[in-house]
Amino acid sequence: MYIDLPEKRYYGIGEVANAFGVNTSLIRFWEKEFDVLKPKKNAKGNRKFTPEDIKNLQFIYHLVKERGFTLEGAKTHLKEEKKESLENFEIIHKLESIKSQLIKIKNEL
Repeated sequence: MYIDLPEKRYYGIGEVANAFGVNTSLIRFWEKEFDVLKPKKNAKGNRKFTPEDIKNLQFIYHLVKERGFTLEGAKTHLKEEKKESLENFEIIHKLESIKSQLIKIKNEL
């Protein structure tokens, strides 16, 4: 899944939920379930996600929604094979991004 977010230091939970096409409650739930998600919170308690958090969310989304992992299976996969899987996922993500850009260029021609 290609996520189109502008380059920023921090993203609000609404922006993140819209980019993934899910409810904000799912993002909050995943934050509680997965230790790798640690968004910063401001004085009002609003979550601010960093680009690293977005990468982790993309990987969790890929495992749970696209590959059909259970939450426990995704947690185990993240702990045991995170480095290898994350590298492969990043390569796939870059290729999907290139594909999306090429399709956009094709449609403009």
